[in-house]
Order: sequence, then structure tokens, then C-alpha cells
Amino acid sequence: MISTDKLISRTCLATAAALLLTAAVQPAHAQVADMSFFVTGVGIGNGGNLGGLAGADNYCQTLAQASGAGAKTWRAYLSTQAADGKPAVNARDRIGKGPWQNAKGVVIAKDVAELHGANHLTKQTALSEKGEVINGRGDKPNRHDMLTGSQPDGTAFAGTDDRTCKNWTSSTQGSAMLGHSDRMGLRDDDESKSWNSSHPSRGPDGGCSQNDLRSTGGDALFYCFAAN
Repeated sequence: MISTDKLISRTCLATAAALLLTAAVQPAHAQVADMSFFVTGVGIGNGGNLGGLAGADNYCQTLAQASGAGAKTWRAYLSTQAADGKPAVNARDRIGKGPWQNAKGVVIAKDVAELHGANHLTKQTALSEKGEVINGRGDKPNRHDMLTGSQPDGTAFAGTDDRTCKNWTSSTQGSAMLGHSDRMGLRDDDESKSWNSSHPSRGPDGGCSQNDLRSTGGDALFYCFAAN
């Protein structure tokens, strides 16, 4: 028969364990709710055809909602080029003022200037909406190529060379500028280490298919930022 003292002791230990578990879980939930940046853990699946900016924004919003951070207004970090009488759109102008933090509460940049300067994006901080690390160079499969359509300063490309898979509507012909979420590439240079402007897509299907994007180390993933 268990003594009263032992019963009380066990009850106290159980209560303490429950409190510790609650304390451990609550901050994680709070951090996800406060998340203001993530990489899409799963792509739309149609190569460079994201349904335009509106489709990409909606996808960011949907993933954020499913993760518990849907109260914010989410925008895809994507530029578009001038076409059909419409002006270019710069990715840097779409994402708010910052600061932005990942699903684990790590601030990746305090403002737009730092994001396009000495930011804190690495393989360990460019996490998915679920707080998961995205496969990078050396992993199988490599998924570090991020669709951006942007120059290093976050602005759109001028000229006639396609860098946005026809403004995110093509899954065959065209090309998209890609960044490396793990800041690693084949060489030790600025382009290889660029999170938003490393190299254009290419491939046998025309440059914008899912297979084309996978062939160079991607999966048609992109960055999402909370704009408010």
C-alpha cells in the first residue's frame, strides 16, 4: 500500500512534469504565431507557373494559415518584369518593412536594407513554415534553388531576357532567376552564395518545368514574407 507521503510526492512530480511540458510547448506555438518569414516546404508543383504573383501570394497565405500564422498578410518574394503594358514589380517592395523572423523565432533581417545586405539567412535559418530545414547542397535531393526573378538588390530585371518564367505563368519555356537558400554553390563567389540571385534556371523542357527546376537543385520553392 502506498503511503500518503509517497502519494503526495508522486502527485507533485507529475504536476511539475506537466508544467514543464506546458512551458516547453507554449513558446513554440507562440513562435509559429509570430513567424513572419518562411520557405515554402512544398512547392505548388507546376514548375515556374505559380498562377502569377496572386497565385504565389495565395499559396504563401495558405501555408501560413495551416501553420497557425495566417493572421498576417503574406507575400511571395518574387519580382515580375515589364510586359503587356504593365510595369515591373520589385520583390523588395512587396514584403513590408520587417523585421522578419522564422518559425523558431530567429530574426533573419530587421529591415529591407539588412535583408539585401548582411542578413542572417543560412541553411539553418531559412526554414519552412513548419520550422524544417530545406535540403541544400550535398543533400539528396538538393532543393536549395529558390524562385525569385530578382537582382541582388531585390529589384526586377530590365530588358527582354526572361528571368521570371513569363511572370510566373510558364511551366515550359522561359527562365527564372534563382537564389540559394543555403548560401552555397559550385564556387566560392558572391553569386553562388546569393540567397536571391545566384543563377537562371535551364533545362530540356524549356527552363521552367518542374523537372527543369529539379535538374539544377531545386523544387520550385520560394520565399514568403509577412508584409504587416
